[in-house]
Amino acid sequence: MLIPGPDTRVVELRVHGVQGTTPQSLVDAVAAVDVAGDGLGRIVRPADRLRRPAPGPVLQAAGRPVTRVVEGYVWGGMTSGGWAKATWALLFPFSLANVAHWMLPPVPTGSTAAHLLGVGLRSLLRLAALLLTVLLVAQLAVISLDLVAAQCLAPGSPCLGGPSWVSDVPWARAVVGFAPVALLLVVLHRVSAVDWRIERKDVPASAVGTSGLPGAHVATDPDVPALRVLHLVAGLGAAVVIGLGGPPGPLVAPGWHGVALTTAWVAGVALVGFSALAAMLLDDPTGGQPHRGGRWLRAVLSRRPRRVLLAVAWAVLLGSAALLTRLPVRLPGADLAVQLVAAAVALVCALLGLLLVPAALLARRTWKELPRDLRPWAGGWMAAPVLAIAALIGGGFGAGVALTLRRALGHGVLPRGYDYIALLWGLAGVLALVTGIVVVATTGAVRWSSLRRGKEWAREASLLHTGRTRDVKRAARAWWWARWEQRHSHHVVLIGACVLVAGSVPAAVLRLREVDLPGWSRPFTAVGVVVLAVLALALLRAVWLAARRPDTARQLGILADLAAFWPREAHPVVPPCYALKVVPELVSRVREHLADPGARVVVAGHSQGSLLAAVAVARLLEELPAHDAARVGLVTAGSQLQWAYPRAFPAVVPHESLARLAGGLAGRWRALCRGTDPLGGAVMTWGRQVFDGMLLGVGFLPDGTTGALPPALRGPTGALVLGGDHWLPDPQRGPFPGRRWAAGVNRHKDYTSDPEWDRAVAIAAGLEAVATPPPAPVLPVARQVPLRSPEPEAR
Repeated sequence: MLIPGPDTRVVELRVHGVQGTTPQSLVDAVAAVDVAGDGLGRIVRPADRLRRPAPGPVLQAAGRPVTRVVEGYVWGGMTSGGWAKATWALLFPFSLANVAHWMLPPVPTGSTAAHLLGVGLRSLLRLAALLLTVLLVAQLAVISLDLVAAQCLAPGSPCLGGPSWVSDVPWARAVVGFAPVALLLVVLHRVSAVDWRIERKDVPASAVGTSGLPGAHVATDPDVPALRVLHLVAGLGAAVVIGLGGPPGPLVAPGWHGVALTTAWVAGVALVGFSALAAMLLDDPTGGQPHRGGRWLRAVLSRRPRRVLLAVAWAVLLGSAALLTRLPVRLPGADLAVQLVAAAVALVCALLGLLLVPAALLARRTWKELPRDLRPWAGGWMAAPVLAIAALIGGGFGAGVALTLRRALGHGVLPRGYDYIALLWGLAGVLALVTGIVVVATTGAVRWSSLRRGKEWAREASLLHTGRTRDVKRAARAWWWARWEQRHSHHVVLIGACVLVAGSVPAAVLRLREVDLPGWSRPFTAVGVVVLAVLALALLRAVWLAARRPDTARQLGILADLAAFWPREAHPVVPPCYALKVVPELVSRVREHLADPGARVVVAGHSQGSLLAAVAVARLLEELPAHDAARVGLVTAGSQLQWAYPRAFPAVVPHESLARLAGGLAGRWRALCRGTDPLGGAVMTWGRQVFDGMLLGVGFLPDGTTGALPPALRGPTGALVLGGDHWLPDPQRGPFPGRRWAAGVNRHKDYTSDPEWDRAVAIAAGLEAVATPPPAPVLPVARQVPLRSPEPEAR
């Protein structure tokens, strides 16, 4: 513990979570004012009545008042609000595919088989992501080229009020058909090039990927510009192939016209094939050694060759539009094109799932010593179901738009494969309804059984609310639901993937055998049409509301905010990674404050902000000398750094990296948690047990190792401090004089209102020590009471 001197001050730098927040709420003030930043990344402080930065509340540390400065980093403007950011909702399948890359299991060092599997998995993910782009372009081409231009605008068609001049003017229908596809590709290219400018001063580069700290691999991929061009070229090539006749071959025309059509069609196929091959090989198969096998490909995809390739692709598209002097009444290859792309996506997903099995088994040695509750979800296999959901949602959205538009036009015939897609989603919708009823009934039965038997599920809640019977009942109910949600959140993803895949199997079998839809499938097809229409309209309505109402955008953007944390790797057309801006700017701000020798900086993160704060502090430990690093602390509140991130992203935020960060901070990492919080939980401890009125457990020790912890001590405000975790009573004790009061069960919100917050900040700043209790007793097996019941009905 450092003794505070007269010049000592504590800077508390807060980072909010997803859904954004107001600057006033972040710094707990009636008004706030910017003191740094560029408008997207804003550093704010409390303001007085004249809109000037005001000092923060005095911090009591070891019985002495210490000056405190409260600052907040507001990053919500990067992920919500406005038309540009709202349209990311339509590209959410791309974001899921990109997230799946970061969910791959780690590659153990020294294992050639694991290394080769890792290369293969990353290549398959990039191929699947490129095929998703091609699928989107193909589905739009079916709508614009086939349904609208070829059928609706055909001579003599009653669609849109009858024939118009467009039907009689050469090239007009081709221009109408190709224009939406070209516009889509331009928009994809522009939005994929959006990135956040970093406002930082003289921040040295960290040794990315070598430290073993959390988020060490979160960095910009230098291959993203090349990958962006490959996706655009593949989309242009796919549009050309579909417009000129589809996979069966080019349209037939006499003389030089037929030769030109064939040449353009071959060029389109070549563009798609080259893009797919290059996307797979772009992730250097030699293991990150550019002087070996990957050098030639990077030379081919350098800036100038990329521009030439892009110009050639656009020239082929424009030439194809010029060659289509007369569109046929139906595009002959549209149906087959969509089906081939969908089949290729399904095949890649299946191969990825198969390769993930041995890759996860080889990576198991990195986590097999951990308790069951700390191991990766699905044994490290979660990337496969996430990619499957991305593919099925992407295909379903395009089909939903097409079916809705055909109904609105009242004219036209869609490809036959769309009937099977409707069957797929109809079966999936029915299965989802049945599964939901079973899950709700099972959960209710387990809950009712536990209450009827008087089973006490949250004995630690009784410790926190000793002598407050009413609070014990309210807290125990909330603890049960929060624990259930944390245990089964990943099961929802697995069930969703299984339901969609189960619906796709009979639809795929019928289509492959060229079997007409039987009579029993008609009700399911009708349900599928409704589900797809609802999906398409809901996404479009979500974009409209998100753009018009920023508050709706924040509520809608939870999943988008979580997905946008990860840099572009598998798919380049995803929101820019805000972590690549937030983390360097946090590091820069902390370094500015540490220039004052009397300053101690505590970075405090809530929910998703806890991950940003942890990565920023890890970078500071890499860069700062020891005497400056000793003045940095970390507070996390409502964090997912134990129950979610290491389990979903075991290669990027492994459990060992958290232990290393805890050892580097030497007790200056404090985690505030509530058992009633369904989104946050303990970070520093696990294996908790209640024994003889004491809370015991295993966790991180100050030296970075793990082991049994002394019994939890009760703080002056009623919190139980076990290791680095501060378990807060919820509802709060109090009210306390001079403190803001938050009544009721707060769950995931308002951690700063708890009086334990100030104490955690003082400990993280190194100005107050946690009392050391006597060693934990050795528990007799018969008297152990596990915190988490191992009985089947608890799961």
